[in-house]
Amino acid sequence: MVSEVKGASIKFKSYEESVFRLLDILKIHRELKKYDKIVLKPNLTTRIEESTSREFTESVLKFVLMHKNPVAEIFIAEGADGIPTEDLFEMLGYDKLAERYDVSLVDLNRAETQVMENYEFLKFQDVQYPKLLLESFVIVLPKLGFNEETIVNSSLSTMLGAFPAEHYKGFFSKTKNKLRKWPIKYAIHDIVKCKVPDFSIVDGSEQGVILAGLPLEIDKQSARILGKDWKEVPYIKLIEDNQNKKEEDTDYA
Repeated sequence: MVSEVKGASIKFKSYEESVFRLLDILKIHRELKKYDKIVLKPNLTTRIEESTSREFTESVLKFVLMHKNPVAEIFIAEGADGIPTEDLFEMLGYDKLAERYDVSLVDLNRAETQVMENYEFLKFQDVQYPKLLLESFVIVLPKLGFNEETIVNSSLSTMLGAFPAEHYKGFFSKTKNKLRKWPIKYAIHDIVKCKVPDFSIVDGSEQGVILAGLPLEIDKQSARILGKDWKEVPYIKLIEDNQNKKEEDTDYA
């Protein structure tokens, strides 16, 4: 666990002021210094209104650069769906951001993977998971909002980008349609079972707030901010229910 505090929020004033203050409160700098690889995982899509803004990511990147250990490498990673990731990086200005701060952009669609097997997967027999994410402190950076497919666009749904298109697109398709053989909540559940992101920082500036903390708890807060009971958000309920079941089974054993 990153911190005893599961999550917190702060009133939005500006990206840099609000992000720096919130992360200072949560003392995330103590955790950052432990790692030699740190991945910032925004949510990038051709739907610009749902994508993590370059400005928000830049504010987090500045904080990480200030507080990382001297030898740590920083990566900005995404795996686009239906479009080459490098085109999306360019379209949203991430190429210029990476160049300005001398950090690496990683296309998760083409990254080296490790086959993950887990008896807790609900639909996938195994998952091809990017090795970089397994080896790194992963910070997800979603933009808070509604999404037609996932209902809420927040921390854990952002991890759909970790499914490499090379393995999950259809033979005649550019999109990751193998993720949609079942309702999308199962893909989110199973990718998170490979590894839960270590930390989440959510851009809720349009709702007047920035949130940060442990991803599942932050997603519950995100739903409330959007006027939803988190139990009405299929992927959150599925993950929570299965987590509770696992704890009950452990207690029983």
